Amino acid sequence: MPETFGPAFEDRDRPLLSYGLPFTEALTKHVDDIFHASRIYIICSRSLAKNTHYLADLTHALGNKVAGIRIGMKPHSLWSEILEIVEDTKKCEADLIVTLGAGSLTDAAKIVSYALANDVTTPEELDSLCPTSSHKRHDIKPSKVPVACIPTTLSGGEYSAFAGATNDKTGQKHSFSEALQGPALVILDPKLTTTTPDRVWLSTGIKAVDHCVETLCSLESDDAADEDARNGLAKLIPGLIRSKQNPKDLEARLQCQLGARDAMSACTRGVPLGASHGIAHQLGPAGVSHGDTSCILNPAVCKYNYRKGANVERQNAIIRTLWEDPKAREIFTEKGLNRETADLGDLMDAIIRALDLPRSLGEFGISEEKLVDIAEHSLKDRWVNTNPAHLDKEGVLKILRMSLD
Repeated sequence: MPETFGPAFEDRDRPLLSYGLPFTEALTKHVDDIFHASRIYIICSRSLAKNTHYLADLTHALGNKVAGIRIGMKPHSLWSEILEIVEDTKKCEADLIVTLGAGSLTDAAKIVSYALANDVTTPEELDSLCPTSSHKRHDIKPSKVPVACIPTTLSGGEYSAFAGATNDKTGQKHSFSEALQGPALVILDPKLTTTTPDRVWLSTGIKAVDHCVETLCSLESDDAADEDARNGLAKLIPGLIRSKQNPKDLEARLQCQLGARDAMSACTRGVPLGASHGIAHQLGPAGVSHGDTSCILNPAVCKYNYRKGANVERQNAIIRTLWEDPKAREIFTEKGLNRETADLGDLMDAIIRALDLPRSLGEFGISEEKLVDIAEHSLKDRWVNTNPAHLDKEGVLKILRMSLD
């Protein structure tokens, strides 16, 4: 397949997107013609480094341009590990950061570049870059060292100019944005993604679906974002089902990757999302992986908002779209759902269960005793506060309890 190369989004110059070539060939090409980089720092997932030849392939292709390598990070991008990489990249004098792996690496790389530009070395200094910090700096500089991402999941952080990371001391996940820059280049290689465990691939695909659904459910969306989200759903739903049926279907995997791009095109237009995303930020530190948060929360949030009458017409439009998809309709029919009575939460539940993905907090050892703390942290999240139906502590608790068993 020849390379397809250009801006990932029609109306924005960055990030650039490449697909059609093996990832090693694409990266070595663009290291020279875009970045003119000679000191490349690689952040690679531990499983890829340990269980496959792909990191070795990448380092061989880049040769003496590799200045440093970090293998493995814990989920949800811990501040302590980010600061370790900041120190390492500084010593290496890195002029390009490359990620090979999942979303936590992507978020970490974006924050590392941001921290380098602002001479951050401590947790307190990193906190000062958070928009919500009580001692936020006023002289914040934009990210400087460019980031190139080779993703193996579908969560889509490689397309955005914001990132999340967890403060080890408090367990709270914080968002970084404002002067933080998104990656400059994204390289898609569906063959590489066959190394990703099915559970991770499919659950992060539901995260991308959640991006689309919460955009289409938002009361503050616009025509451009809605079109992106509909395009994303049209690729993601059949692509995920085909991926489940045949994990080696590379065309289905590429469609999922392009659907995740469409989902992020919608998300990065500034449309406020809702509680499925907002509460998810606090489930991560409680032990729920990135994609699994959407599997658990999205149906409950849809049902909560629908019952409150917050976005009935917008949810009904998504319901009609999902029933028109042959792959989805087959699942709904098998589950005995009625087109006239099944709500969006029911449809999402059916799709998630058909992919054999988790549907409850209990599956992660989260019990009633932990819900109050999660709810209180969630109320500080911007997307809980932009949920279509107003949410207070009791409202968040109701959603969490709907997701408990």
